[in-house]
Amino acid sequence: MVKHIILWTLNPELSEDEKKAVKAGIKAGLEGLVGKVPGLLDVKVHVDGRLASSNADVMLDSTLESEEALKGYAVHPEHVAVANGKVRPYTVQRSCLDFEI
Repeated sequence: MVKHIILWTLNPELSEDEKKAVKAGIKAGLEGLVGKVPGLLDVKVHVDGRLASSNADVMLDSTLESEEALKGYAVHPEHVAVANGKVRPYTVQRSCLDFEI
């Protein structure tokens, strides 16, 4: 199995209300991919409880069957639609950590 962890920083020009709406959209969009993308076993998007010591706003914690499933997830049309519509327009920084478990 593979863990796929992403940290995003939202655009600082967004208002607090806009950030709240964006976070909700990211969470709903990505968590909604389970059962639609082959090999995607679990998705949790963390948007609440952020401490002042954090330097990211949103965390994706996902589990996939294999590295091949991760490669398929990256190009799957439903994932690409969420990434292009709910994530990329509102984020200014992305960090990724993929590893086998």
